[in-house]
Amino acid sequence: MSRNAGHADRSQLTLICISIAQLIVVCNAAILNVALPSAQLDLHISDGGRQWVITSYTLVFGGLLLLGGRLGDVFGRKRIFLVGLIGFVLASALGGSAPDSGVLLLARALQGLFGALLAPATLSLISLTFPDGKRRAQAFGVFAAITTAGGAAGLLLGGVLTSYLNWRWALFISIPLAVAPVIGVITLVKDDARTDRGARLDFPSAVLATLGLAALVYAFNLADSHGWTAGVTLGCFAGAVVLLTVFALLQGRVREPLLPPRILRERNRAGSYLSAALALLSLSGITLFLTYYLQAVKGYSPAQTGVAYLPLAAGQVIGSSVIAARLLTRVRPRGIMTAGYLFAAVFVLLLTQIDIDTHFTPLLLVAEFGLGVSLGTAFMPAASLGTYGIGPRDAGVASAMINISQQVGGSIGVALLNTLATSSTATYLTTHGAAEHSAALVNGYRTAFLWAGCFLIAGGLVAFFTVDAGRSHAAEKEPAPQESIA
Repeated sequence: MSRNAGHADRSQLTLICISIAQLIVVCNAAILNVALPSAQLDLHISDGGRQWVITSYTLVFGGLLLLGGRLGDVFGRKRIFLVGLIGFVLASALGGSAPDSGVLLLARALQGLFGALLAPATLSLISLTFPDGKRRAQAFGVFAAITTAGGAAGLLLGGVLTSYLNWRWALFISIPLAVAPVIGVITLVKDDARTDRGARLDFPSAVLATLGLAALVYAFNLADSHGWTAGVTLGCFAGAVVLLTVFALLQGRVREPLLPPRILRERNRAGSYLSAALALLSLSGITLFLTYYLQAVKGYSPAQTGVAYLPLAAGQVIGSSVIAARLLTRVRPRGIMTAGYLFAAVFVLLLTQIDIDTHFTPLLLVAEFGLGVSLGTAFMPAASLGTYGIGPRDAGVASAMINISQQVGGSIGVALLNTLATSSTATYLTTHGAAEHSAALVNGYRTAFLWAGCFLIAGGLVAFFTVDAGRSHAAEKEPAPQESIA
């Protein structure tokens, strides 16, 4: 076997191991959504407290992502990856064995903490292992497929495990899945702890960014539960704006900024972050209301709901790893991303045709699969552009920005679309009477799908007007990509 062939095999094994770790993180963001009713009953969690099982994870995860990315740049992505993955598994074991709600909430917060270390390190290792060319496109196709399909896979796993075992396995499942990534990264990835030997961690910026992002994510959760005009919601939004504004001003003045301004000044990266945020904003709301529709209106069980998401997950895998991976070396990313987001909007708008007696086939099947293919195709070049041309010293931060755009976008989507759907449902009940409860719910879901489609159209427009990279998706005036670390 030639040296190049051996290196290629090593890189592919590295990609498999890293991808499994990414799947663990993405799945856990959704896996308890389906298992939550069973956990609530078992641990006697109140209706007011159940949202914290989800929020305790997303709040910590979203708030610490930027810091997690920078820690990888300073101390090495391999080291932070292993700390994040092992810590995540231990937190999952704690949550799965939780005797009460307090321990479960602590475990979910710890999952968020270690996930914030793991997620940027995962994307950084892929970017550094596959610096450019066709193999980079294929690698990011796999990454994008896992990232976009992982939510649907989490819903499927959560439903099946809860129905046939119990809700605790929705957390325990991370333990066996983590064995291969831990062993693989230890043996296959070079130690990169000294790539940024002179770097220092800017703790004031880290505190501002962490508190600001956490406040922003929490504000959207408050908007969902308390309303957009509630004093606590507005106060939290104001606090987030102040903290993030001070953080932004500080980045232009410190010697070693946590988020170097050069990362956001490059239009291709900025466009990829914003369009990804709009896409995840839509997707998070879509999966939320499809779940409600299938269970509350159609009477699906958790396992049936999970299986119903298979067309979405399959479409995302095909779009990312097959269609986008082949197109990226032939077509400019702008065309792929714009078309992907706009076609996704068409399939989401198709969901506005649902009714109480709508069958899964053909409408839901076609809409799910088409949405999956379209978003998978669009998100793959967005993820690749978000880290392309970044030197080793900034790989973690650039990777964190992709995750932040997804996390913040998802939080906004759930809160905003839920508010719009709830308002539409209430209006329908006022007009038609309480006897039309199911019809009112469906009307609210249709409203949410309509707005989700509009946000996807906005994502397509953002991609069209901001992304101008060539077929190699290299940004102009960027330094040459770094050497592979695998």
